Amino acid sequence: MLVIGIDGATWDIIEPNLDKLENFRKLIQEGKKSTINLSQKPWSPSVWCSMFSGKSPEEHGHRDFVRNGEVVRREDIKVDFIWDILQEKGVSVRVLGVPFVIPPYNFNVDFEFVANGVPVEIGEIEKDLENITEKAEEILSKEKPEVFIVVYTTLDRVCHLHWGEPVVLDMYRKLDEALGRLIKHDKEVIVISDHGFCDYDKAPVRTLPRKTPRGEIKGDHHPDAVLITRNVQYQIKQPEDVFFALKEKYMGGE
Repeated sequence: MLVIGIDGATWDIIEPNLDKLENFRKLIQEGKKSTINLSQKPWSPSVWCSMFSGKSPEEHGHRDFVRNGEVVRREDIKVDFIWDILQEKGVSVRVLGVPFVIPPYNFNVDFEFVANGVPVEIGEIEKDLENITEKAEEILSKEKPEVFIVVYTTLDRVCHLHWGEPVVLDMYRKLDEALGRLIKHDKEVIVISDHGFCDYDKAPVRTLPRKTPRGEIKGDHHPDAVLITRNVQYQIKQPEDVFFALKEKYMGGE
């Protein structure tokens, strides 16, 4: 099973540009697509935590990257994630770059992110994308784990500062290329975003102030997230269902 998380992906960009996004188009044609309307606030650390712990924000208690002035670590989050559970059952699992903490979390993978996982400049973001893809290809082709989870924060980084600019579609096209390099390694695929994206002034829930030290925020999170599955029978309606889809496949009724 291959799970590809794409932070901030939205159908508002993907659907009108499928002629330019051949691998998104290929996955949709071969599988199923839908929209997840989040029942929780579209805030990345909490949503990614729910997705891979199977728990609601109230249950896992993780809401932000910083708590009481301290950066939250994996050890501070008192839940078992799907990779912990599956490994205990003898399932080979690799995890690359899940951004519920900073830097993004790896499991059974040795990898360092550009700018500690929070690149801002376009060149840094592109480099981070390529580095992650190269590492993911290495894992899929050489280690061949039963479960591989990888998350890209590329689109979120670009869209906050450049929403409405041509560079957004350029980055979708680069991510589409990365998608094509990965999906050929596995028949069973889940592609999912933690939230969608929209113009800052149209965001139902604001996640950032208009002005930040990094510049003016042009785009913000939207509660409609992207889901594409290929050869996955479990019905995913909310992010935490990814946990249960993996648990059912590898552990059945346990």
